[in-house]
Amino acid sequence: MEIKKYDEMGETERDIIREIASIGTGYAATSLAGMLGKEVRMTIPEINILGFNETIDRMGNPEEGIAAVLAHMSGTIQGMMIFILRLDFVNEVLRQTLGRQISDLAELDQMDLSALTEVGNIIISSYANAISSLSGISIDLSVPSTAVNMLGGILSVPMAEFGYHTDKLLLIDGQLVVDNKKLHSTILMMPDLESLNVLLKELGAFYERGN
Repeated sequence: MEIKKYDEMGETERDIIREIASIGTGYAATSLAGMLGKEVRMTIPEINILGFNETIDRMGNPEEGIAAVLAHMSGTIQGMMIFILRLDFVNEVLRQTLGRQISDLAELDQMDLSALTEVGNIIISSYANAISSLSGISIDLSVPSTAVNMLGGILSVPMAEFGYHTDKLLLIDGQLVVDNKKLHSTILMMPDLESLNVLLKELGAFYERGN
């Protein structure tokens, strides 16, 4: 029995995503610690499958300015991942890498965006590597791109691309702890439905669904 919508995933399927997220955050913490030269910890991730408006309500003001790093997945698993960075997260990255901070995202220059893109690439690659290590499926990632926009504008990107697959967004929420500062971390992991079914089947979730 194939899943036809994200919100058809039961606890078994969500546990699979939760395991991917846990391994991915571990990889990310190790890689970021090397980049920033600081101890980095990430809390146990929380998995949420929400509609567009529910996601906005959970994350805050749709007009809030945020930065986001996006990469497309290709190969056996196709889709996209988006890592969202709020101002406090952006400033911690800039402080640790470039020794500066900003008061508004409009102040970001090309060097700043390059540093944010590198952090986003580390996070996204960590999740892709977690999928590969658990499933044995190799994932190709596009060159990441970074955008600065309102929260509502950023979240509309996966809805526009995957709206014909699902009206839900798959969010992985957690906290990144750097120098004892807790920074909220959100990644949207959006495999298309065919890819999601391949992944869940490969990881053995279908026995619970009577496949």
